[in-house]
Amino acid sequence: MFYFRAMAVDGEKQGGRGDRRLLRVPRDIEADDNRRLDRIRAEIDAAFDALYDVEDGVSIFGSARVDTGHRWYELCRETASCLTHHGFTVITGGGPGLMEAANRGAAEADGVSIGLNIELPHEQRTNGYVNRSLPFHYFFARKLMFVRYARAFVIMPGGFGTLDELFEALTLIQTHRIQHFPVILVDSTFWDPMLEWIDSALEDHGLISPGDKELLVVADEPMQVCRHVMRARERQRAAG
Repeated sequence: MFYFRAMAVDGEKQGGRGDRRLLRVPRDIEADDNRRLDRIRAEIDAAFDALYDVEDGVSIFGSARVDTGHRWYELCRETASCLTHHGFTVITGGGPGLMEAANRGAAEADGVSIGLNIELPHEQRTNGYVNRSLPFHYFFARKLMFVRYARAFVIMPGGFGTLDELFEALTLIQTHRIQHFPVILVDSTFWDPMLEWIDSALEDHGLISPGDKELLVVADEPMQVCRHVMRARERQRAAG
């Protein structure tokens, strides 16, 4: 398994404790901020080096709380396998649940199965199907990698973390930071209530532009997901 090790900074080895200091009202001495900047740069540099060869990645998100045997687990596993067979590299958060399912589908299809793990107060283990593992301390550095090395986002059912990635991607598309980048919601039964809320609570009140909801596409089968991603790859290549 491929690993890289992020640089540690004194006083921030405790994960969340150091970040709570960083995110409070600024009172730190300048030297502390300089050390943080060094760590941020080292973490991003190391990730760029580790992922430089990933051209056709797909970032897959979903709940860490879904067990083997659940229909979402099997759907995610099959989707990742389909993507791998069509030449894509699977990128996940590297944890359990649907992240494991995606990494498993990629690994079983003899593909590159990347896990971008994050330090958490209750440490998240890297699942056993990751064959290229990158640990992160900073969420924003990890988020950059999910977008930079992906042709598309595939969003399986999930909680706050999954929704965070979903709406951040929509914001990047809406503000033209990324183009021809599909955000694919998998399992229409699960996502339909959210789409109805977007219609009635956001679009109907003028809080988003008409047609913004069309930035989202919905799929129920692995091959549907693969077709969306393949079309996006061709549009992205044509756009340069």
